[in-house]
Amino acid sequence: MADITAIYAEFVETSTATFEIVAPDLSEMLRRRRAVLDRGLSYLVAELEGYIVGFCYASQFRPREGYRFTVEDSIYVRPDCIGHGVGKMLLTELVSECQAKDCHSMVACICGVNIASVALHKSLGFQEAGLLPEAGNKFGEWLRLLIMQRPLQGKSIR
Repeated sequence: MADITAIYAEFVETSTATFEIVAPDLSEMLRRRRAVLDRGLSYLVAELEGYIVGFCYASQFRPREGYRFTVEDSIYVRPDCIGHGVGKMLLTELVSECQAKDCHSMVACICGVNIASVALHKSLGFQEAGLLPEAGNKFGEWLRLLIMQRPLQGKSIR
């Protein structure tokens, strides 16, 4: 978890891939992981030659009980490993595991303009479902939130 905490901290401190402003410490990251696992959802880690190079997980999209069949993915890949298929491998497995757990749909909330994340999600069947302009502020800049979604069971959502 120390490596995962470091990967996420870099995104918090240097990018607009998350609206989080202060990087959480190890104990908070452990708490968040436990919350995912306690809901019976997946938390995956990618390792290459003994190094943690990325992680992803599914969490309930919103806290109200009616949302219990919709999950939100979160995925972070070490910056020097982006573009080498790590993200696609992680997200493909996460989708598969969520399908096996009878989740109905998966949502991706993509902060700012993140071309790589949009391309990754599109490659796995996600479609744009909504756009919130100026949804948050980070580094003194108003950022949008793009919502993408894909069905996990049966027919298309649309």
